[in-house]
Amino acid sequence: MMQKEFTAVTRAQTTLSRSFRVLLAGLGAASLAACGGSDRPKADMAASQVNTIGVNSYLWRASLETVSFAPLLQADSAGGVIVTDWYANPGNPNERVKVTVTILDQDLRADALRVAASRQFAQGGGWVDAPVQAATVQKLEDIILTKARDLRRKAVAS
Repeated sequence: MMQKEFTAVTRAQTTLSRSFRVLLAGLGAASLAACGGSDRPKADMAASQVNTIGVNSYLWRASLETVSFAPLLQADSAGGVIVTDWYANPGNPNERVKVTVTILDQDLRADALRVAASRQFAQGGGWVDAPVQAATVQKLEDIILTKARDLRRKAVAS
């Protein structure tokens, strides 16, 4: 008789324990559901920090537009690196340039951009490195930043 009472008590405890766990799970789910209100703020897509691609999207798009004159060798939006292949202007085929744009930050700022350029000229059947004027690199940076700011202004206006 004692064994039957023990078994009945054990079953009752197991049933009560399961019911308690189900009740706790239900209460937990209900409390979590109450956390998600419908009054969420809208995202400001024109913010200076738009980085769904890993870097600031305004700087990225402006950089691609600016170096679109040359064929792309590498474009890594996650790392923020754009490298062009060598480009020779048809008006001056004895000189060629290669540009590397690096976006260093997720914010639209002047110090979030670095441009490097290489230049070569043809000599004796080969290519010889030549210096690039600092003003040339600075001009490319200014063009990219101006385009990025314009893209942001257009996004704000719309």
